[in-house]
Amino acid sequence: MKAVTTSSPPLPCPVDVVLPCLDEAEALPWVLARIPAGWRAIVVDNGSSDGSAEVARALGATVVREERRGFGAACHTGLLAATADLVCFCDCDASLDPGLLVHFVEEVRAGGADMVLGRRRPQGRGSWPAHARAGNLALSLLLRRRTGLTLRDLGPLRAARRAPLLDLGLTDRRSGYPLEMVVRAADAGWRVAEHDVPYLPRSGASKVTGTWRGTWQAVRDMSRVLRDTPPGLRERTAARGTR
Repeated sequence: MKAVTTSSPPLPCPVDVVLPCLDEAEALPWVLARIPAGWRAIVVDNGSSDGSAEVARALGATVVREERRGFGAACHTGLLAATADLVCFCDCDASLDPGLLVHFVEEVRAGGADMVLGRRRPQGRGSWPAHARAGNLALSLLLRRRTGLTLRDLGPLRAARRAPLLDLGLTDRRSGYPLEMVVRAADAGWRVAEHDVPYLPRSGASKVTGTWRGTWQAVRDMSRVLRDTPPGLRERTAARGTR
């Protein structure tokens, strides 16, 4: 049983939470029970074979399907399916409590930041393998060199406004999607904030960072994003702003 619990009142504005999902039937009840009241959970089934979609529907989530395998493909399909002004992203493996997004949303709504990210703080052994942390650190340093942003994590728990997110023109559909979002946001002049969040041992086996090979592939995908994403988005979006 996970240790983190959150009880939050509903917010007056609509919020969609995108949950990319690949064989997470075991974790879904815990995750969906922690979606704040009044928010909508959008579970993006990325080809599950364990009945994840059926579990999510039974628990009241909106389920959409993305046939193309890839974390970015699932996240972007969820973003396209969202209709709320504010959109959040969260892993669907019970490693992160979506209830923690309440404070992220409040900060964006209040104008304190254009995007808020969660800096993962491991809780217990096995929650974040050493090779995954090393890869994340390397990418954070590359991101700082590329954009000037001083972030200590590129975690999946995040919140921003939907329309500006779509304006970023994200193209990566693999592991580089979360990093591309931050890079393009930085190029557009967004204010990006970061706050510590508990990172729990995930339910089931990791599809990306559970092995050195998976971590290397993710780092390779993200390094390509840093190399291939040209600066200059700020000029194209300045007229519209980020809020």
